[in-house]
Amino acid sequence: MAVRTGSVVIATGPVRGRIADTFRFYGLLARIAVRTGGSRTLAACDGRMGWPRRGVYFFFEAGEERSASGHGLRVVRIGTHALNPGSRTSLWARLSQHRGSAWSGAGNHRTSIFRLIVGAALGRRGDCALPPSWGVGSDIGAAARRLGAARETVKRGEADLERRVSGYIGRMPFLWLGVDDPPGSSSLRGTVERNAIALLSHAVEPAPDPPSGDWLGAFSDRDMVRASGLWNSRHVGESHDSLFLDAMDGLIARWRE
Repeated sequence: MAVRTGSVVIATGPVRGRIADTFRFYGLLARIAVRTGGSRTLAACDGRMGWPRRGVYFFFEAGEERSASGHGLRVVRIGTHALNPGSRTSLWARLSQHRGSAWSGAGNHRTSIFRLIVGAALGRRGDCALPPSWGVGSDIGAAARRLGAARETVKRGEADLERRVSGYIGRMPFLWLGVDDPPGSSSLRGTVERNAIALLSHAVEPAPDPPSGDWLGAFSDRDMVRASGLWNSRHVGESHDSLFLDAMDGLIARWRE
């Protein structure tokens, strides 16, 4: 049996093993949704919406439904920020890199791996032309030099796909969990991100909620995205430690409005 809380469903009843952890994970997300007043979309967000300084985010995707772990949309992307010592990147700064420009739809896939891989999949699916400069160089100038093209030519060539990526990601519902610990590879944010990815990934063995047959990620140029069923390629081949769910539980219990 499952109990619906907004767009997130909490499963009840006897379940075991990895599927039990998946049920519990989505139950925790349901509690987060209660705290936040529901999921948001980046297209409707700005930096004045009371974001925690640091945190972990969880993106869902229309058409990607849960199956064995209950009902509702499945998580397709998990991420965090400021894992390098000394980093000052805030949660909203990272989300805004994924979003792109709110008014023009422009964006920069070279500052967001999420944008990079979604854009490549859109191009490979045939939604629009995939520019030869996509993913080349650390910035447009470097791409132009490597391709022997004018900087403005490269920028114009990427503009349509950048706008499509902004539209696609901007429509994806997401939730977030504030975890304001110091930057560093051993941070709790990194622990939650890594284990949540491992829990939901299909890369090593089938997870409870497989991607749909129409999932855009099937067109990804990255083997681990296609194999995992997630817009992630790191940590998808790892095993999860169930204790991360206890950590999430504690963080939600200590949530301050």
